[in-house]
Amino acid sequence: MKILIIYTGGTIGMIENPDTHALQPFDFDHLIDNVPKVKKLAFEIDHVQFSPPIDSANMKPSHWAEIAIAIERNYDRYDGFVVLHGTDTMAYTASALSFMLENLHKPVIITGSQLPIGEVRTDGEENLITALQVAAARDSHGESMVQEVAILFENYLWRGNRATKMSADNFDAFKSNNYPPLAHIGLDIEFDTDALYRSPDRRPLKVRHEMDTAVMVLELTPGMTEFTLQHLLHTPGIKGIVLKTFGAGNAPCDTWFLEAVAEAVSRGIVIVNVTQCVNGGVNDSLYATGNSLSRTGVISGGDITVEAAITKLMYLFGMQMDSSTVKTYMRHCLCGEQS
Repeated sequence: MKILIIYTGGTIGMIENPDTHALQPFDFDHLIDNVPKVKKLAFEIDHVQFSPPIDSANMKPSHWAEIAIAIERNYDRYDGFVVLHGTDTMAYTASALSFMLENLHKPVIITGSQLPIGEVRTDGEENLITALQVAAARDSHGESMVQEVAILFENYLWRGNRATKMSADNFDAFKSNNYPPLAHIGLDIEFDTDALYRSPDRRPLKVRHEMDTAVMVLELTPGMTEFTLQHLLHTPGIKGIVLKTFGAGNAPCDTWFLEAVAEAVSRGIVIVNVTQCVNGGVNDSLYATGNSLSRTGVISGGDITVEAAITKLMYLFGMQMDSSTVKTYMRHCLCGEQS
């Protein structure tokens, strides 16, 4: 059994700067020196690392491509992959990789920590060891138990494109509000086999490196003015917008609002309706306010997360699709990202 660790940086590998006392990324050897138990695992572990390691607040699509390329180059040599990553943008990276790694049939487990690995009370040691064990887990047929991008944090394994960071200070930092955990982590690792993703066919891995960043998130707030909305909808070069609406996908019914949105759609901008709520999804036929928005040409995102919606737009536009084709694919589930 061979597992490759891809160390990008993040809190798990940080160390305190002696001068400023601020946390800053350190190298992989520092991390492993603080987790001697890794050497006791009964499988071979290698690693590659970002140079230099980065804080996840600095994560960009070019870094997602770097991770994806590392997996692509090593895909046939390893049985599973563990990505060490900061928590702040982990859900974005997990969502992006789920789209970029087409036909994935091996585990890509993303983990990190809320406290640095060198701290006495760190959660990093347990998360790293458990992530390695999950990446090595096999089913009764000898195949990888996990065959998708997943986030391992504290007591749960979550589907990567369904998870969201819910807490800045709890060890259980992530949650998937609209999809059950892939596994519960306790005395044993208990997988929910019904929840695990399985690709419908066994095609070779195909990695998409290009992501188009001409997209944005627009969150509605009470009192938003026509001037503000028009300014945002006319952002130069914008191709796609994740519109965070109220409740079950509702937005103002003011004529100026609906006309502005409809005009943006007519210009070819793909607008996806995603709820601001942490649970549930868009039901644009439930209320007149949601139905009016739907009639402008805005697409319902269902129960997709904001992180998955924005990275899915980047992925689809990155393949040079026109807006009509992007709309078609945004309505369909590609790799378990929406119900």
